[in-house]
Amino acid sequence: MQFNFYMNDVVNIARQEMVEAGYEQLQTSEEVDEVLKKEGTTLVMINSVCGCAGGIARPAAAYMKNYETKPDRFVTVFAGQDKEATSRAREYFTGYAPSSPSFALLKDGEIKTMVERFEIEGHEPIQVVQKLEKAFDDYCKE
Repeated sequence: MQFNFYMNDVVNIARQEMVEAGYEQLQTSEEVDEVLKKEGTTLVMINSVCGCAGGIARPAAAYMKNYETKPDRFVTVFAGQDKEATSRAREYFTGYAPSSPSFALLKDGEIKTMVERFEIEGHEPIQVVQKLEKAFDDYCKE
């Protein structure tokens, strides 16, 4: 088995899970700027190929599309894959170290809160969901 073929499959599955969950993929810095500079609220899921992304973060991300209070937009960048887009998105996350997987909630282009890797890895998906629900309740209401 060739490693690159295996990794391409893993990456494609991880991307597809986010698309099927209703998240828009941002793959260039221009796409990131266009979306994150918009008025309103945006949840950015920083995707990755690690186990905690697949077993915890992506299931939590998918669940959040069903929560009553929602941001205006759900988007994703892929750490280690779409490096330019991920780097640009992280420029908006002032005060937070690079972390993947993670979630960033922005309002009118400004970071409001993050759920970082240390809050995902080793936790149950429901614990991540609860953190995101609180963030949505705090920042996504009119």
